[in-house]
Amino acid sequence: MLYISIEIVMNELDIYLYGIPIVLSLIVAEIAYSTINNLNYYKLKDSLAGLGLLFGNVVISLLTKGSIFLFSLYLYQYKLLTINEILPTWSVWVLTFIMIDFVYYWYHRCSHRIRFLWAVHMNHHSSEEMNFTVALRQPWFGSLTKVPFFAVMPLIGFDPVVTAIAGSVSTLYGLLTHTKWVNKLGALEYIFVTPSHHRVHHGSNEIYIDKNYGNLLIIWDKIFGTYAEEKEKVTYGIRENVNTFNPLKITFMLWYSMYKDFKKTKVLKNKLLSFFGTPEWKL
Repeated sequence: MLYISIEIVMNELDIYLYGIPIVLSLIVAEIAYSTINNLNYYKLKDSLAGLGLLFGNVVISLLTKGSIFLFSLYLYQYKLLTINEILPTWSVWVLTFIMIDFVYYWYHRCSHRIRFLWAVHMNHHSSEEMNFTVALRQPWFGSLTKVPFFAVMPLIGFDPVVTAIAGSVSTLYGLLTHTKWVNKLGALEYIFVTPSHHRVHHGSNEIYIDKNYGNLLIIWDKIFGTYAEEKEKVTYGIRENVNTFNPLKITFMLWYSMYKDFKKTKVLKNKLLSFFGTPEWKL
């Protein structure tokens, strides 16, 4: 099992080794386009903050990825079905991508509506800009908070190896939607998450709050009533912007706020709500 864990980590690294040059090329191209057209897409301090948040995410992911994968293999022993045996290989991959996106939709939606999950996820929304480096603002503890949600996949019968590889590809796709460079994409807007959809998701406009949670497919938002089309100009950031470029402060500021609320109240209900209430909850 340890050998399989090491092998899958290496396969994921191979995917990122192919993906990183593409992402870096897009960042350089977007900077050039922005500079030539005087669009001001990039702010140096904001981009450096993104790199700091990415660094923390990578370190924690490397420390936990093997254990999380082994946990998935353990759960896979108790699967309801063996999907690899009942479907052709191509359909296993297609179904895995769809299922990952479905689970991610609900994980992402909960991350916006449950206070302690929002404290983790807020890092990603802390920028008031929208460019490819914003995609680098990955939550430090996101790999851990995903575990309870994605545990369902091996239990249903999705192969953890296929899931891990497909998940890496899905993550790279999500990086590409963080841009103002690309306008609406015609018929693709009906099925896939596009830069237009994801700009809405990063908006603090009232009509855009808590909309467009999908990563690959926009159909979940349309089915479950969280879809919004990009109409008015997007104001990026969150309701109460962080006003700092320090990755440590961005990562832990809401955790500190929750801790203060927890200590301040003597009421059990409020102590629970300080962590499990909505992000808007206040004493």
